[in-house]
Amino acid sequence: MSTLPAQVLGDDRLDLLELALGGGLEPDRLAAAILPDAGRVTPGEAVAVVLTDQENTPLARLESPGPGGEWSLEELRHLPVGTGRQWDPALRRPARDVRAALADAEDVVALIVNAAPTWVDQTFVARESAEADRTVLLVPVSRRRRNGSEVGPGGLVRSALSLAPSAGTPAEVVVVPWPSSPPPGLTLEDVAQAYGAGRTADVVGQRDEELRALVAGLDDTQAQAVAALYPPASAAEVLRAARGARHRGAVVFFTGFSGSGKSTVARALAEQLEDDGLATTLLDGDAVRQHLSKGLGFDREGRETNIERIGYVASLVARHGGIAIAAPIAPFASSRAHVRALAEETGAVFLLVHVATPLEVCEARDRKGMYAKARAGEIPDFTGISSPYEEPGDADVTIDTSSGTVDEAVAEVRTALDAALG
Repeated sequence: MSTLPAQVLGDDRLDLLELALGGGLEPDRLAAAILPDAGRVTPGEAVAVVLTDQENTPLARLESPGPGGEWSLEELRHLPVGTGRQWDPALRRPARDVRAALADAEDVVALIVNAAPTWVDQTFVARESAEADRTVLLVPVSRRRRNGSEVGPGGLVRSALSLAPSAGTPAEVVVVPWPSSPPPGLTLEDVAQAYGAGRTADVVGQRDEELRALVAGLDDTQAQAVAALYPPASAAEVLRAARGARHRGAVVFFTGFSGSGKSTVARALAEQLEDDGLATTLLDGDAVRQHLSKGLGFDREGRETNIERIGYVASLVARHGGIAIAAPIAPFASSRAHVRALAEETGAVFLLVHVATPLEVCEARDRKGMYAKARAGEIPDFTGISSPYEEPGDADVTIDTSSGTVDEAVAEVRTALDAALG
């Protein structure tokens, strides 16, 4: 059996992988969507490929016995999860589990809820579910960051939960991992069958043109109200001032050992801030290394240049009223001080978060096997092993993920951020 190069999955492909691991998508369709050479395997050759996240952590293994054979999928490690209602395991259930729970129902209708439902949508749900034995409200959510004007995944799930009682039959809400850009030929209607539905309807898709126009015109409400109160010249100035108004920007800068939990807490914080409608940009250490700082080494000079680049981008985000969240290791005090100075020069709030998870805990986690390689001398300049970590004495928040939950850590950082923003 030959092994294809490992495939690094972005957010959309991670959604597809989660869907497939739960039985909502056939491995063949997963392979076709994420492996460009899946259909061009040498005749008679069996192949395998390891699927990883952007941190190169192995998540699953796809195998094909050769042309004509079906692909198989094996989970190697649980996919990382975030916080918020969209990650609640009671709602984000695998397709096979939902299908099994609905097996005794003769008529199951799946209603797709992909936008905050209106009163008209609620009436539609009641009508469509009236004659069904069971109703499933499928809420498609994506890992990819949403547009600022859209209701976020958490808000969408809460809306669906409030909608469930309007169904005339027993109804449940099920969160479906769904890429923001699905591959050609894959529809939510197809996936709904894997969740046990006999028929499917799109709640938003049934809206007539008048309702669509009303929803689309919500952004014009302020302009119309201002125009009714002010003469044209004054109205233009009031609207100009409103467009220019912004919240004070902020940079939340996490530092700590590899494996300390920085990225996990940073992602969860970003999700929570976005769910609250705040413009948030996440600059994760590994992702930045692949793009903004590609080619830089891990010696002191390379590390400091990497942190300076992160700090510069974060300060630009904060300058325009956004919240930038960065989660590099950032082992050197001089680099962290430079980032603080860049942020504060723009008038933004700067919050240094030290994720003080002990080195032995981080090494025991060793998700990517990096500590073991560093101990063996295979990785030079590895922080905590062959390169120093200068523990911050100026941290605004200190957390330890070995003695508390992610939710608790996020709450502590959020409290400090809210207080700093006033």
